[in-house]
Amino acid sequence: MIQDTSMRGTRLGALSYERDDNVEPAERCIVRYECEKGHATLVPFFVEAEDIPLDWSCRCGRTAHAAHSVPNMAEPDTTPVKHVRSHWDMLMERRTIADLEKLMAERLSEIHAEFEAEEHQLARTA
Repeated sequence: MIQDTSMRGTRLGALSYERDDNVEPAERCIVRYECEKGHATLVPFFVEAEDIPLDWSCRCGRTAHAAHSVPNMAEPDTTPVKHVRSHWDMLMERRTIADLEKLMAERLSEIHAEFEAEEHQLARTA
């Protein structure tokens, strides 16, 4: 009788027939991250990984920080936070408070003059 060596019905590609007998897993270091709520997350990293993050996203949505330091930990970001300039900040770079008060007085006098002209015209037509 001839042995059947075909692989009929074996779901090729979906299942590996390789054995893990002589395979050693890569060395890992486990980093513990903790959030403000006290949740702890253990994340395994390869021992030779570069720039292991200082922060990790917690399951509650907050940012979890590394509880201890391990080799190859990323350096904290020390770049200063750039101040976001508002419209007021940009205005104050171009004008002084005295200039702004003067402009406001001029604009208010124009608005009052327009309002009085409209009232005068309405009084005429009535």
